[in-house]
Amino acid sequence: MEIEIKLSPEKLFDEDYIRQVCAQTCRIPVNEIQALRYLKRSIDARKKPVHYVLKIKVFKIGEVQDEEEKGFELTPQKLNKTIAVVGFGPAGIFAALQLIELGYKPLVIERGKKVKERRRDLARLNKELLVNPESNYCFGEGGAGTYSDGKLYTRSKKRGDVRKVLKTFVDHGADSDILVNAHPHIGTNKLPGIIENLRETIIRSGGEIRFESKLTDFDISNNRISAIEINHQTKIEVDAMILATGHSARDIFELFNNKHLHIEAKPFALGVRIEHSQSLIDTIQYGMPERVENLPPAAYSLVTQAAGNGVFSFCMCPGGIIAPAATDIEEVVVNGWSPSKRNGQFANSGMVVTVNPEHWIKQYGDTPLSALQFQKDIEHKAYRAFNSIKAPAQRVNDFIENKVSGDLPSCSYLPGIGTYDLRTVLPGFISRSLSEGLAHFGKSMKGYRTNEAILVGVESRTSSPVRIPRDKETLRHTQISNLFPCGEGAGYAGGIVSAALDGMACAKATLVL
Repeated sequence: MEIEIKLSPEKLFDEDYIRQVCAQTCRIPVNEIQALRYLKRSIDARKKPVHYVLKIKVFKIGEVQDEEEKGFELTPQKLNKTIAVVGFGPAGIFAALQLIELGYKPLVIERGKKVKERRRDLARLNKELLVNPESNYCFGEGGAGTYSDGKLYTRSKKRGDVRKVLKTFVDHGADSDILVNAHPHIGTNKLPGIIENLRETIIRSGGEIRFESKLTDFDISNNRISAIEINHQTKIEVDAMILATGHSARDIFELFNNKHLHIEAKPFALGVRIEHSQSLIDTIQYGMPERVENLPPAAYSLVTQAAGNGVFSFCMCPGGIIAPAATDIEEVVVNGWSPSKRNGQFANSGMVVTVNPEHWIKQYGDTPLSALQFQKDIEHKAYRAFNSIKAPAQRVNDFIENKVSGDLPSCSYLPGIGTYDLRTVLPGFISRSLSEGLAHFGKSMKGYRTNEAILVGVESRTSSPVRIPRDKETLRHTQISNLFPCGEGAGYAGGIVSAALDGMACAKATLVL
């Protein structure tokens, strides 16, 4: 029997009390309960006092318990085809695992470095402000998710087996709590080790992974990819290619454009990171002066229409930091992440505005790369504020009231911030929409609009500004019959889990070749 119960935070881990509540809800004696399986746990802060909602499956004595979820069942190679997986982020990792389960031996190529080597490049980025275009917060083993938070929440319930994705993470070192939490999160401190474990599973099961191996070209014959080129040198014959290069692999979009292959500009979102003290967000969301035991650092999700455009929070990071996410020189890009405990003093979130074709066509034309150029130019403007990856910043009220901040509060962005008029970096429609949207959010969340909060620019990599079109049924590229555009970079996912699901779907689609 599946039931829902409500609990105060103080009672969250009181097993005896939970059994009593379950028994009362099921109208059976406590001693008739054989076992409980927790299916989902969420926080309801809409009505005070704040409480938990638990979805539980109750097994009475004598009832057969369900089998636990399974991850991948990895089998020996039986299909003699070379399937190249380009990119080793979530889409590429799960595509490789799915290929192995199907009996293939995947060949994975990744332009960046292994996790531990990549960490050294991130340290240089934060301390010396030097961007390595092949090894950064976006490129390298595990993709952007490895060092930018590890949120596992998705709305893509119909796209595949979400539980299989989560169970695979648990099998490789993630806390089993992600199977129950309504908004599961691994944390940037734990993800690297999990990614390393996933790599070892793929290699141990027969897959091949090549790091510092960048896709630089591919040969096409009879509308099929016949070979791929790595680092302008090595050519490898392939039977198919799953392209899982992420939303920041701009050279891939340019390669497709130069080869006259179908790609198209698509809407995305762009704005800033907003940072408050975590204690303030806790007070606003929970309605209490201090967070009580068993309540995690509070999160929020905001959306409105302002000045004719959608404005919304994106990738909210309780207890997190703002990170430099540039992938090339002379650009400023910010993102956010949280450690597993989310115990930092700040809360940050993307605060972005929807960018549609009418916003870029007038200046950049109606071309496949026009939205990408729009995105690039704003990142370059942000860089030119200080000719550095030091980020332009402004207090929230000052921005709304169109004032340059005289000084700035403390901020988690390690490369440093400087006071600057963000309206000179952002296009007018984004500035107007952000200003109205922030004023609106200040009314719905009392205290959110404050000059102790800060805006840091620019948050521009919310999703890919380019889509690589594919057939909805076969998942094949519209021109190349053995090319499977995949994940965030191709425009078909929006996070770790949805990218993983898309990677699995593309791997399955190769079976018909």
